[in-house]
Amino acid sequence: MSPRPTLVLLPGLMCDGAVWTAQVEAFSATHECVVPHYGTLDSLAAMAARVLAEAPPGPLAVAGHSMGGRVAFEMCLQAPRRIERLALLDTSYHPLAPGADGERERAGRHALLDLARARGLRAMAQEWAQGMVHTSRLGTPLFDAILDMFERASVEVFAAQIAALLARRDAAPLLAAIGVPTLLLCGRDDAWSPPARHEFMHARIAGSTLAVIERCGHMSTMERPEAVNAALREWLARPAKA
Repeated sequence: MSPRPTLVLLPGLMCDGAVWTAQVEAFSATHECVVPHYGTLDSLAAMAARVLAEAPPGPLAVAGHSMGGRVAFEMCLQAPRRIERLALLDTSYHPLAPGADGERERAGRHALLDLARARGLRAMAQEWAQGMVHTSRLGTPLFDAILDMFERASVEVFAAQIAALLARRDAAPLLAAIGVPTLLLCGRDDAWSPPARHEFMHARIAGSTLAVIERCGHMSTMERPEAVNAALREWLARPAKA
C-alpha cells in the first residue's frame, strides 16, 4: 500500500492547530495532515525551512491561512519541486507599504504587542479579533475559541511573528511562476485580506481557482468549515501536474 499523500496546513499569526481542526477531521482518512508550529522563529523564510525539514519526504499539498500563506510562498521559493499543489486562504502578496502607510501598519502591530505585554494576550485579542470574523459571530462560542487560541500562544511568539510579517517580501512577482493546482479562497467579508487581493492572485496564477465564501470573515476555516472543506476537497482532487 502506498503511503497517504501529505497535506501541510500552515497556521496564521498566533494560530495553532485549532484553526485547522475541521480540516484535519475531514482529510485525515486520506492524507497525512501536518500542522506545523513555528515556535519563536522571526522570519517567514526560517518558518518555511523548518516546515520543509520536518515534513514527511516527498511531494506536498500545502495550504496556508493568513500568515501561513506567506510561509507557503517561501516554501515555493525554497523547494518548488516538492510543492505539488497550493492553497492560499485569506492571505495576501503585498509587502509592507512604503512611507506613511507602512509606518501606520508597523505602529498598529507594535501597539497590539504593547497591549499584550501590559494587559495579557486575551485582553489584546479581545480588541484585535473584533474585525476578524463576520459580525454575526462576535460574542459567540466560536469567537471565544479564537480568543482561547491566541491566549495559548505567548508574547514572545507574537513579537517574533510580527517581526516576520513586517519583513515580508513582495510575493506578486512569484505568482506567474506558480504552475501547480492552486486554490485562492477567502471570506466575502474578510476585511484584512479581502476578495480583491485574491482576485489579483487568481488572475496571475494560471489555471487557479477562486472561492469566495459568503457570510464569512478572515477566519474562514473556523467560521465556515463545510464550505472551506468542499473547496479543499475539489482542489485535492485536481490532477497534479507532471
